[in-house]
Amino acid sequence: MSRAYLYLIPCTLGGDQINHVIPNYIKDVINNCNYYIVENIRTARRFLIKAGIESKIDDLTFFELNKHTKTEDLPLFLKPIENNFNVGLISEAGVPGVADPGADIISIAHIKKINIKPLVGPSSILLSLMASGLNGQSFSFNGYLPRDRQERKKAIQNLENISFRKQQTQIFIETPYRNNHLIEDLCKVCTPNTEIVIATNLTLESESIIRMKAKEWKKNKIDFHKKPSVFLIHKY
Repeated sequence: MSRAYLYLIPCTLGGDQINHVIPNYIKDVINNCNYYIVENIRTARRFLIKAGIESKIDDLTFFELNKHTKTEDLPLFLKPIENNFNVGLISEAGVPGVADPGADIISIAHIKKINIKPLVGPSSILLSLMASGLNGQSFSFNGYLPRDRQERKKAIQNLENISFRKQQTQIFIETPYRNNHLIEDLCKVCTPNTEIVIATNLTLESESIIRMKAKEWKKNKIDFHKKPSVFLIHKY
């Protein structure tokens, strides 16, 4: 096994307040890596500069991991570790490997018996669950719901039924410009007393975490258009 590490480096959820959400020791980690696996090179470079990297940004090597990346290229991203060079994995926002394509490279790292080091940072999923007051002992993250409206309504109904049957919090996300459509569907599909929590712009100055029953959301129309949000429901 190589002495080098695949570091899972947390990123901000948005905004510039790095010192408020990213531990100070991350600066030591990024200054010990010259290779990075990232979703978007431009935003990763910007984050590293703000986080205090001392190396010249143009001297670093970046591998891009997103929907355009070929599967056969992934093992090549870990080659530096086999030569005892640390590699940092950075998500577009939050922690790598959670609702993030970084999970694919982490899986390969396990197969190759590479040392993996997860580092503490903000996760919108866990932060929203913490602040929801819903069941934190049993919960499920479901990613994105279907884009087709009828399929989305069926998915919501299914998640609500699972929540009631298992007494389990159901968590999901949506592309920000479709947030308001999702809220409309939640109000139409969910039973009146189902609890719905919407956590928006977490860790930013504009952060809001609102919990109401479905019948209350129906009366209080709030605009969440283009605002990164996490949705949670629980039927008791």
